[in-house]
Amino acid sequence: MPRSVAQRPRISILMYHQIGRFLSPRSHRAVYCDIDRFKAQMAYLRYSGHQVISMRAAYEGLFLGASLPARPVVLTFDDGYENFREYAWPVLQKYGYPAMVYLVSNLVGRTASWFEEGRHAILMDRPVIRQLLKEGVDFGSHTCSHCRLSQCTEQQKRLEIVDSKAKLEDLLGEEVTAFCYPYGDYDPCSRDLVKEAGYSHALTCIRGIANTAENPFEIPRKAISYGDNLFGFFWKLDVKHARKDKSCHNPSHIIHGCDLDTEEY
Repeated sequence: MPRSVAQRPRISILMYHQIGRFLSPRSHRAVYCDIDRFKAQMAYLRYSGHQVISMRAAYEGLFLGASLPARPVVLTFDDGYENFREYAWPVLQKYGYPAMVYLVSNLVGRTASWFEEGRHAILMDRPVIRQLLKEGVDFGSHTCSHCRLSQCTEQQKRLEIVDSKAKLEDLLGEEVTAFCYPYGDYDPCSRDLVKEAGYSHALTCIRGIANTAENPFEIPRKAISYGDNLFGFFWKLDVKHARKDKSCHNPSHIIHGCDLDTEEY
């Protein structure tokens, strides 16, 4: 990794999906976080001296030399579920925390059809997204269809990456520079297309602090999951900093990805 990045204050970028009240999920546990635990986690950040910063501030601090506070944390939410507005955002507003939400551009206002339980999980619609934008929520791209990019042709990858940016910019009325790989699944071609499309940075499901990123388009995060009590949250946030890649080798390239069925990924 670049020496300057490694020497910056350690940044933990936390990954959430759905926030709310759920029966104990039998699968896809990394997609859920109970609201009471979420409230406790946000309170812990405040009273333990962590500073919640925007994704943009983290990127600029790591790669552009901007100043960073002590103990910085970034809060990210994948997919753009309606329960973010109902449950998570009021808690974040209470503490004045910024948040980054990654949207699936072709599924705005529909359901998370890419996994079985997702057919009941409603995604935010256009009016809600625009209202949250006015209230200070940041938005990034999570492709057009929540596909596994490594399994797409190069033409399909380009459409998923480029078209989602254009559609979200039309929806939001502002430039979209943040990208997140669905499932954390990508390959070198996908990464290079994200850069070519005009995004400034991209998040993965590689575990660890953001400072272990080798470039702005492969930034690690820490997944917060259904089974994480407050001690587990503390452990991931304040102790578990080492980078842990989860990848498989293809004859021509390396594919990175994650498993939604695991408690963390």
